[in-house]
Amino acid sequence: MQELKYLIGYSDQLTGQVQQLIAEGGLGELLRKRYPLTHEIKTDKALYDFTVELKNQFLRKAPPLSKVVFDSRINVLHQALGVHSFHSRVQGGKLKAKSEIRIGAVFKTAPPEFLRMIVVHELAHLKEKEHNKAFYSLCEHMEPAYHQLEFDLRLYLTHLELFGELYEKNTKT
Repeated sequence: MQELKYLIGYSDQLTGQVQQLIAEGGLGELLRKRYPLTHEIKTDKALYDFTVELKNQFLRKAPPLSKVVFDSRINVLHQALGVHSFHSRVQGGKLKAKSEIRIGAVFKTAPPEFLRMIVVHELAHLKEKEHNKAFYSLCEHMEPAYHQLEFDLRLYLTHLELFGELYEKNTKT
């Protein structure tokens, strides 16, 4: 039995079900059935607009975002899904702060629900720096299905690692 590194911490019963699904060749089919479409957000500008729209809907008082981009340097299979960073600089006599969000480029071909979940996660870091109860409550406020999407995203990453792309590039179905 192979280790499912994206599912570490989940129950043996649940990981056993996933192992069986993989052995039967049904993981990709399950994911495509639940999430049949990929999103239309392919450019950094479209990603920025999508993220700012979510931010303005849920976090109006949070600091502005200076940059939101797809980043091919983020190795999602070994590092992170996205990165949120703060940069502070002294400019004249003032301290200027900038917030940036970088999303792994592998998510250019992901279902829209997964992209939204990742963006919600990174936006939550504007208010909560740590992954604590308040952080996850904020994520659930912005995306009520957050925890299910996070689990399904872990299944998606498992599929990518074991079998490669689930969706053809530049397709909707």
